[in-house]
Amino acid sequence: MRFSVSSSELLHGLVSVSRVIANKPSSSILENFLFDLKGNALTVTASDGETTLKTVIGIDNVQQEGAFAVPARRLTDYLKEFPDQPLTFYGHDNTMEITWINGESKIPCFNADDYPQLPALGETHDTLDIPAETLLNGINNTIYATAEEELRPVMNGIFFDLAPESSAMVASDAHKLICFDFNDAKVAQQCSFILHKKPAAILRSILPKSEENISIVFDSKNAYFNFGTNMLVCRLIEGKYPQYRSVIPQNDNKLIIGRTDFLNSVRRIAVCSAQASNQIKLKLSLNEVVVSAQDLSFSTSAYERLTCSYEGDEMEIGFKAQFLIEILTNLPYTNVCVELADPCKAVLIVSADETDPDENLRALLMPVMINV
Repeated sequence: MRFSVSSSELLHGLVSVSRVIANKPSSSILENFLFDLKGNALTVTASDGETTLKTVIGIDNVQQEGAFAVPARRLTDYLKEFPDQPLTFYGHDNTMEITWINGESKIPCFNADDYPQLPALGETHDTLDIPAETLLNGINNTIYATAEEELRPVMNGIFFDLAPESSAMVASDAHKLICFDFNDAKVAQQCSFILHKKPAAILRSILPKSEENISIVFDSKNAYFNFGTNMLVCRLIEGKYPQYRSVIPQNDNKLIIGRTDFLNSVRRIAVCSAQASNQIKLKLSLNEVVVSAQDLSFSTSAYERLTCSYEGDEMEIGFKAQFLIEILTNLPYTNVCVELADPCKAVLIVSADETDPDENLRALLMPVMINV
């Protein structure tokens, strides 16, 4: 293998794929990038054994094709020290020589055949075409609600519930549930998969903010995401996702309030909540909500009155402040509508303003028992 490339262009490609490499990989070969040079295209691959990310870098000056595995961290750290200039790479005899206008270095490289192969899709698989912006919005709006569950791994990812007319991305940790509905995805039939939060986070960091379509091909075990010069391949979470639509309530009591004012109030009052419970209380009455918290162990308490629009029965309801803060922080709305039934049932938080007819975002939050 011998080729020349701009140091900054190569570094940009390496940084984009290095996100997938684990801190403590299961195999030493996974500490490396796989360089595969064919024609004028250098394919750079990184993997943690479960998720693989590839990018293609165009190379104008190719003297010899070939493939080698190259130490990822060493090479990335090395390239960060170069100003933008041409570098020549020459791989041979388990050594990668890097030369530039006034210097040379050598680093070890390894047999490309030792690098793990991509998993093959089964004969039965589905294809989804979705705009990059829609996929990015869906991940941004749901990933924070995923769980860390050893006994219920299906809760550790984002559930893609796909249909020809309307689809949804869903995440839940059993305390809160976020449902992002959209109708601009193209899929031939009803199908679904669960994407683990790690590849979802990687996709969020590299997806283009454009209307470019992302092609997703998946079976029951693996998914291939293709966009631009990149391809992400990941193992899916296997299992049956809970029937989330059956728990989304239709509540009659409605609180309409500015999201930012509500969020800032909850943050202030939560400082005085008990550390163990992190509980706050909302007391709802006509056109007013009182946010309060107390910590009897340290004799601290706080409350704040907020004006709002409230139609419904007077009630007091408790929440874990952290969960309410997460939802209010991530909802992209100016005003929110909190729909309630009673202090023991889940509340639904949606937009109080006009929304995009092609997208709908709903957040469900479970209350907690109020400490008297």
